[in-house]
Amino acid sequence: MDKIYDKLVRDNIPDIIINNGEVPIIRILSNKEYKQELEKKLYEEYQEVLNTTTGDERIEELADMLEIIIALAKLEDKTLDDVVEVAKTKRLKRGGFDKKIYLEKVTK
Repeated sequence: MDKIYDKLVRDNIPDIIINNGEVPIIRILSNKEYKQELEKKLYEEYQEVLNTTTGDERIEELADMLEIIIALAKLEDKTLDDVVEVAKTKRLKRGGFDKKIYLEKVTK
């Protein structure tokens, strides 16, 4: 019985499937398709982060998100270091989220 996935998978998944005695049917995405699938995957992983209940599970899902962020940065000819550098610059200018500040409204 065929299992339909229709989704972007990590590079070693086809080999893992073969080692399990199954046959993966794959195709290589165009850059446009690849970007779209990475964006879908990022949302999927985001949902999984929200649905995790333990620290270790959450770290696993955050690691998956990080892998996708690395791939998306690469599409922009950037690296994770570039992303981190921009984050540092934004942190210096606007701060981080360490103080848990929740802005309710602004009045005049």
